[in-house]
Amino acid sequence: MSIYREYDIRGIFEKELNEDTVKKIGYTLGLKVEGEYVSIGYDARTHSPKLFEWLCSGFVHAGKKVINIQLVPTPVNYFTNYQELRLDNAKTVTPSASVMITGSHNPPEYNGFKITLAKAPFFGEDIYALGREISSLVEIIPDSDTYVEFDASSMYIDYIVNEFEHLRGMDLNIVYDCGNGVAGSVLPAIIERLNLKAKGIFIEPDGTFPNHHPDPSEEENLEDIKLLLHREGDIAFAYDGDADRIAVLTKKHNIKGDIMALLLSKQMTNPTVIGEVKCSQVMYDTIRERGGTAIMYKTGHSNLKVKIRETNADLAAEVSGHIFFNDRYFGYDDAIYTTFRVLELVNRGMDLDAEVEALPVVFSTQEIKIKTTEEEKFKIIDILKTKLQAPPLDFPDIKEIIDVDGVRVIFENGWGLVRASNTTPVLVTRFESQDLKDAQLYEKHLNALIESSRQALK
Repeated sequence: MSIYREYDIRGIFEKELNEDTVKKIGYTLGLKVEGEYVSIGYDARTHSPKLFEWLCSGFVHAGKKVINIQLVPTPVNYFTNYQELRLDNAKTVTPSASVMITGSHNPPEYNGFKITLAKAPFFGEDIYALGREISSLVEIIPDSDTYVEFDASSMYIDYIVNEFEHLRGMDLNIVYDCGNGVAGSVLPAIIERLNLKAKGIFIEPDGTFPNHHPDPSEEENLEDIKLLLHREGDIAFAYDGDADRIAVLTKKHNIKGDIMALLLSKQMTNPTVIGEVKCSQVMYDTIRERGGTAIMYKTGHSNLKVKIRETNADLAAEVSGHIFFNDRYFGYDDAIYTTFRVLELVNRGMDLDAEVEALPVVFSTQEIKIKTTEEEKFKIIDILKTKLQAPPLDFPDIKEIIDVDGVRVIFENGWGLVRASNTTPVLVTRFESQDLKDAQLYEKHLNALIESSRQALK
């Protein structure tokens, strides 16, 4: 059951994602798909094609027809849910579901499935219930290689080129790092067709990730692209393994997802922007000051996609670099599409550095992770919430407690966040204040309360 996570299915190839389990995942999912066709793509990991074979067998056994879109970024897999695909037999169909086989930014031995049914993410209790069904399933699923192939990458490239034709020949030196992930399967072609001045590194998809780990939220993975930026570029982009997260860098700033959303929303009229609980208060306050609507919601790409549909928001963001556009797009996270929306800002005259430096100065920690167990992490949060109702006498004054996802404690001059990770056995904390000493004070007192909550379980 450990492979069934809050947002997706994820595990170690063969040890956890073995033939029997994966075939049953395809079969059980197939029974839940109301339509006829399922679109399946995969990332660059060495075992992704084998997982495709097993998953395809399960869907075919459930009576579904599989469209094999082959090696693609995760956003291209999502993209197929919104398109009419003309298949080899001249039949035109829109998939009723899609599955992306990807380990995202996890180590090379990992892989997994990101699932969309009827354009909506399949996650949370639906995934847990799927796991329970599969654990009791005794049926043997036969092999099947019955599928049709479709070149979704070319359709996606055509779409992006058409949408950003106004950037053709833009006078800007762009550098980018695909991290040997699947961004390299589409991004160079788009850049070439738009006649942009760009230089990429680690472009070739390679699931062993020979150059660095494909996680652009970690500074150590940005060293190569920063060197290239300072030598040859005006702006830089870096991508995770399946190209649904992005890092945007200038020579002066690494612009995190929440601040990037703030800049992107500036050229929208009265935008509605959704941020996760880890986003800076600067993002929420500034959007509201400009006449927009800012909504704080749960962390997780599935949660934010659902919230976009519920509110019809223009944009959503996670600090880690998931950017979701509903304005002029389809409401899911796409690092390739985001690249060109950022270039569009620059092309329209926005000075990214000046915009960042004009924002209120705050001191923010990175995500700080506290190891615990799967069994204890949510219990600790519950105890912490109770303790915050009557905190110690020396605890900083609390203005508000937001419990949409863990606890975000609003203090007089900043905030502190404690939440249980939905994917790993850790608590995640983050602290922010306009004064460094206050940020450190909030961190000290909340950490003490976390520790006393842990001790209460013993």
